[in-house]
Amino acid sequence: MTTNTTTGRGAGPHGPRLNWSEHAPEVFKAMLRLETAAKKGLDPALVELVKIRASQLNHCAYCLDMHITDARKAGETEQRIYFLSAWEEAAEAYTEKEQAALALTEAVTVLTDGFVPDTAYERAAAHFEDAELAQLIALITTINAWNRFGVTCRLTPESLK
Repeated sequence: MTTNTTTGRGAGPHGPRLNWSEHAPEVFKAMLRLETAAKKGLDPALVELVKIRASQLNHCAYCLDMHITDARKAGETEQRIYFLSAWEEAAEAYTEKEQAALALTEAVTVLTDGFVPDTAYERAAAHFEDAELAQLIALITTINAWNRFGVTCRLTPESLK
């Protein structure tokens, strides 16, 4: 994730609040390293689907803009991007493995509903080897952290600048 260049604070209800990466550069660098490590060995298309879905759930417009753009550049179809917010209704657009990853993404992202259900974890475990599953969990955790920075600081999506 990159950050915008706005340095203003309290820019209003919809404007950027803080360029956190400028004021916490070591944290930003650590997040970049974490993201690189988290996605290692995972299918790039799956990585973007997970990032988009978590960003939808977290209402992070900045990350949505970035990862939809990245998914398109990586060859993801418009249809699969459009259906992602309702992937269970359009299950035939996604592989079983992708569906399992998306279910786990939702369970980890929406912890306010309780713990990650065994069914979501076991579904993912059936499609991912242990090392790959550990990477997937790290990826989901990482995008959720990026989303929290983006939403809290109200980062402006690149396409709206």
